[in-house]
Amino acid sequence: MELKDILARCDHTLLAQTSTWEEIKAICDDGMKYQTASVCIPASFVKQAKEYVGERLAICTVIGFPNGYATTAAKCFMASDAVDNGADEVDMVINIGWAKEGKWEELTAEIAAIKTACKGKILKVIIETCLLTDEEKIALCKCVSDSGADYIKTSTGFSKAGATFADVELFAKHVAPHVKIKAAGGISSLEDAEKFIALGADRLGTSRVVKIAKGLENDGTY
Repeated sequence: MELKDILARCDHTLLAQTSTWEEIKAICDDGMKYQTASVCIPASFVKQAKEYVGERLAICTVIGFPNGYATTAAKCFMASDAVDNGADEVDMVINIGWAKEGKWEELTAEIAAIKTACKGKILKVIIETCLLTDEEKIALCKCVSDSGADYIKTSTGFSKAGATFADVELFAKHVAPHVKIKAAGGISSLEDAEKFIALGADRLGTSRVVKIAKGLENDGTY
């Protein structure tokens, strides 16, 4: 797979608590230069970033992040506010405690409500796979499939582990055909990126692929 095709699947990400506008602006510049799928940034920067990039780059943000235990009403407001500020895509975190309690109907309803609040924009659902059993992951594949969301996503990158090949394989077996897969957290090489894509990931949440592209560009090999 060519590097440009991997970059086109990357949500170039900066979600550190210490992020500044200069850093956000820099990843927007990278996203436009390397033609990534989007940049994934904190909600407080969405309006400024969208004004900066216009239609040259999709802006993604996160809500209920990283713990997922805000109320449904709060998450819906955050999603609506993000879209009003210019977000093209929203990545939400589920209520992981509800998953542990088996509240599958409540989880499906919450995701559906947030999808409505996104006003037609893309919604990705982070289930934080490292905190779940395989049985819980499979149940959540059904929740996401039934909710009307666009993607299921492995991880926030803020918990104890990120994406694994096994989780992407499991998603591919259990989500409905209309649900795409995003692998995020710990994707550190082009080989890993290619394997995640081969296993079924349509998007990758990472900043390292752009860093690799910059290194190859500096070497004159890209």
